[in-house]
Amino acid sequence: MKTHKELLIIIPAHNEGKNIRKVSEQLHRQEIKKIADILVIDDASADDTRQTPEAEKYILIRNIRRLGYGTSLRLGYQYALRENYRYIIQMDADGQHDVCNIPVIYRRLKEKDANGYYPDIVLASRFMKGSSDFPIGILKKAAYIWFRFIIRIITGEKIADPTTGLQGLNQKAFSFYADGKNFDDKYPDANIIIQMLLLHFHIAEVPAVMHARTDGKSMHGWFSAVWYMCRMLFEIPSVIFRIKLLNKNSGGNFHDLETEQNNKQIP
Repeated sequence: MKTHKELLIIIPAHNEGKNIRKVSEQLHRQEIKKIADILVIDDASADDTRQTPEAEKYILIRNIRRLGYGTSLRLGYQYALRENYRYIIQMDADGQHDVCNIPVIYRRLKEKDANGYYPDIVLASRFMKGSSDFPIGILKKAAYIWFRFIIRIITGEKIADPTTGLQGLNQKAFSFYADGKNFDDKYPDANIIIQMLLLHFHIAEVPAVMHARTDGKSMHGWFSAVWYMCRMLFEIPSVIFRIKLLNKNSGGNFHDLETEQNNKQIP
């Protein structure tokens, strides 16, 4: 019978051959395989990205054609749901997300808050007390401030790092994302956080250690960054309209009384 850990690490990768080797070395040094299984989604890379997960005997999904970051994540959620993992942690393959954050996120997923709830989502923040220094440009800093403001106005919640890709999810959250109607396949960032807060998913943050990219090319070039901001300007009002005005959550009521009670009792 096939057995696995309760935690799955999901790493989407596109042309990250050099970087994913470094990430794999960190995973090995910190003995992450003792607490988690590791899934790499190779998004039609043209380089040797797939060689590292093959050599390390990680779980590997290879996209024949490029599907993009969000779709690769959703494939990971669907795999985790099919294999009945209890938790996942998603991280990037470019080396910016230090592996030392994994045990911190994992512990937080299994800790109750002051109200007795376990978090559905744990965000690893670059901008909390205890986070490592992370250099950002003026335009990006302005975007983060704007997203924080929008989230606070719409939901009443304070989120320090609304665009972090380093996140932990429990099964309730990633099973919700596994349905394509509930997840942005292109840029799942502040719009998705707003959606989940409006649907009363519980979100927590922890300080994170992150690094600047040293090799390869970011998926957020100048043009894609502009397109990203334009898309957010459309997607955020769309989320509000769908949930607040149409009273729809695009995929089932995950927050009835029974679910809330279970969330208090079961990590």
